[in-house]
Amino acid sequence: MKKTWYREGVVYQIYPRSFNDSNGDGIGDIPGIIEKIPYLKTLGIDIVWLSPVYASPNDDNGYDISDYRAINPEYGTMADMDHLIEELHEAGIRLIMDLVVNHTSDEHAWFQKAIAGDKTYQDYYYFKDKKRNWMSLFGGKAWTYQKDIDQYYLHLFSKKQPDLNWNNEQVRKEVKDIIRFWLDKGVDGFRCDVINLIGKKDNCPNGRFWHIPRGREHYINHPKTHQYLQELRDEVFSDYDCFTVGETVFTSPKEALEYVDEDIRELDMVFQFDHMGADNHFVKWFLKPFKPINLKRPLSKWQRVLADRGWNTLYLENHDQPRSISRFGSELMRKKSGKMLATMLYFQRGTPFIYQGQEIGMINADFDDIDDYEDIETHNIYKLGRKLLMSHKRMMSKIKHMSRDHARTPMQWDKTKYVGFSDKKPWIKVPTNQKEINVKDSLNDSDSILTYYRKIIILRNKYPVIVYGDYRDLKFGQENLYAYERRLKDISVTVICNFSDKPLATDLLNRYMDQTVILSNYPDQGDHEALRPYEARVYLNEPA
Repeated sequence: MKKTWYREGVVYQIYPRSFNDSNGDGIGDIPGIIEKIPYLKTLGIDIVWLSPVYASPNDDNGYDISDYRAINPEYGTMADMDHLIEELHEAGIRLIMDLVVNHTSDEHAWFQKAIAGDKTYQDYYYFKDKKRNWMSLFGGKAWTYQKDIDQYYLHLFSKKQPDLNWNNEQVRKEVKDIIRFWLDKGVDGFRCDVINLIGKKDNCPNGRFWHIPRGREHYINHPKTHQYLQELRDEVFSDYDCFTVGETVFTSPKEALEYVDEDIRELDMVFQFDHMGADNHFVKWFLKPFKPINLKRPLSKWQRVLADRGWNTLYLENHDQPRSISRFGSELMRKKSGKMLATMLYFQRGTPFIYQGQEIGMINADFDDIDDYEDIETHNIYKLGRKLLMSHKRMMSKIKHMSRDHARTPMQWDKTKYVGFSDKKPWIKVPTNQKEINVKDSLNDSDSILTYYRKIIILRNKYPVIVYGDYRDLKFGQENLYAYERRLKDISVTVICNFSDKPLATDLLNRYMDQTVILSNYPDQGDHEALRPYEARVYLNEPA
């Protein structure tokens, strides 16, 4: 596997609206991010992924873009953005931005010209005389009537996010120009939002009734998508030292290889969602009890199938997912389970992605009122559930487990009223169940989750086997045990984790008792008979 900076680096995702407010308006901003660059250096990360800061009416918190070459005034100015790029690079940190080109905002000039009757710009989108039966990925219908031109338009997400027509060569040219604009500014790559949805079947026919969401067979991983991505790679990305990570929903490892195989490289890596179904029936609102095997099975599958042909992303959290400790660990044993989850994940083969607040062990918010939630998807799902006669209590139970807003509450810097994020009331409520979880205390605590994350990053930098070594599962069938080995030539690293709040006996501990423990989430090594609750150990074997 070719050595590259984006395979060896560690990515930290910043959700700018909730990271740090520098001007006291309750909204995070770009100058606020610049203020925290020393913290990012202390953590040890190499790459920042910045969620959208483009001009936007914020129907979907910035993923509805009205101008790709302008900065949302809430976040600052283009001069602030240039300063951020400069300061990050000065600190040795690269920057990737969100590339949101499956859709625009309905307030984008292109869409406004289209609904004003301009035929040229109508072909930038999907307008039809008759609506199709497709379902939106946010719930509800995916085709909305536009009375100005007496036609229906496609939006796979919010009705304020009309889908772009990539069949149109001029649309593709516009996108290439946007990409070059940002790469020429010094941006180091892109996280490509829902990029496997950009190709649609000609004429957008009705979908089959048994597919959820309906219509998905006509746009998910459509063959045209590969044509479009190859064009971007050959005509734009190949001219820069950059990397791309694609968000690819409803994608199998075999399908992912069609994007990331070393011999193809339409994308450098993809975000897959198989393991995000560990506590639900893949559609996240259909909940099921979490079992470790439902996390281990998909993660292991992606390690095996991609192996030496493609590169994995390693993540448990992002701006669309609830907090991982609340989902897969234990809020009662927050420190131990948070460290165990990090150990389990970040010693696997792939590029680590850390979401803001994950490194201090933030958990789901304790919001009880639907009005405390700001997320459009959450409100749409609540309305849909109530329309389907589900009780308020049942819908709130789903939302308290899976809402995207759990990841969007303010970054907790200290114990002050607004957790050091701002000196004014933030745009979203501050949880009351997290007062003891903050950066300031974590930096001063040698046993904190933050300190543990820093240790993991140091180990990744020290031992190439953690980055490039082969992956092999151990004792795969043992309940609540997650164990695997990484090997590069004659050096090996073995990871053994207990996914439960009870002791777990395993003979693996005897097998590796003569090896060096280079990381553990307990202060002592324990015995060789059983792992303690949520215990994680990492063993190193290298020749003298």
